[in-house]
Amino acid sequence: MTSRYLRPPASPGRPLRVGVQLPEVERDVRWAEVLDLARRAEDVGLDSLWVGDHLLYRFADGSARGPWEAWTQLAALAAVTERVTLGPLVACTAYRNPAVLAKEAATLDEISGGRFVLGLGAGWNETEFTAYGLPFDRRVSRFEEAFTIVTTLLRDGAVDFAGQFYQARDCELVPLGPTAGGPPVLVGSIGARMLRITAPVADAWNAWYSDTHNEPAGVAPLRTLVDDAVVAAGRAPGDVARTVAVPVRMPGGTGRVMGDYAPSALVSPLTGSPEEVAAGLAAYAEAGIDEVQLVLDPVTGTSVDALRPVLEILDAR
Repeated sequence: MTSRYLRPPASPGRPLRVGVQLPEVERDVRWAEVLDLARRAEDVGLDSLWVGDHLLYRFADGSARGPWEAWTQLAALAAVTERVTLGPLVACTAYRNPAVLAKEAATLDEISGGRFVLGLGAGWNETEFTAYGLPFDRRVSRFEEAFTIVTTLLRDGAVDFAGQFYQARDCELVPLGPTAGGPPVLVGSIGARMLRITAPVADAWNAWYSDTHNEPAGVAPLRTLVDDAVVAAGRAPGDVARTVAVPVRMPGGTGRVMGDYAPSALVSPLTGSPEEVAAGLAAYAEAGIDEVQLVLDPVTGTSVDALRPVLEILDAR
């Protein structure tokens, strides 16, 4: 069986799908620029667009930054794009009631015409949990209940669940979106317990660049972890697609401001000529990766345009 996450890339010769993460907290980016980036991404032939799902970051110098709300952005992007797949990288289940989250996912599946991918994770940034009044304790236990509710509703259209943290009694999801069984589910975690929870139903897995040290050689041990969890769940390794985030230094890049727990300064970005970047991405395909999400520095329209020759070289390999 092949993962239902997998869709053909924009070019039949491309060895893996290539997406891009849209701006988060690099600077104050308004909707007009986000829209322009999305349209350029489709024009140059990228396969997917991703947004972070965060609420607030605070930095050591006392400053604060926050991205636009992810689900609102995704709905707007779904309405103004035609081909790329779209998703959160990844949505924190703690930020929304899980039954409502399933409703939002089905709605995005409909608006996008089946181009939506539901990325899910437990969250990690205690600052935003505290600021927004969300419980930070027992995150994986809370995630497990939320994941059960979300995936059951999307797959079956109904759930009757009474847990320690969440209730969804005699709950129905109507109408359902166009994708049979709901949109593909991507899980953003390499933790053993998270893999055990999600392996029975996940369609794809994502590793952040710090997990691979931004090197194709870093993929193999993670792939083994995922394969073992999938097999233990009674499935074949091919049932779950593999994706990784990859920082790429473009002309003019000076270091991308990130709000995450693994600053980009801790890894070396992929950089060089279009031929060198294309070769670096192809190496991920050779390591068994089905899709990469590029974390561009700088994340601008010019950088997206500069990916065109990289994609053309990849497509011709």
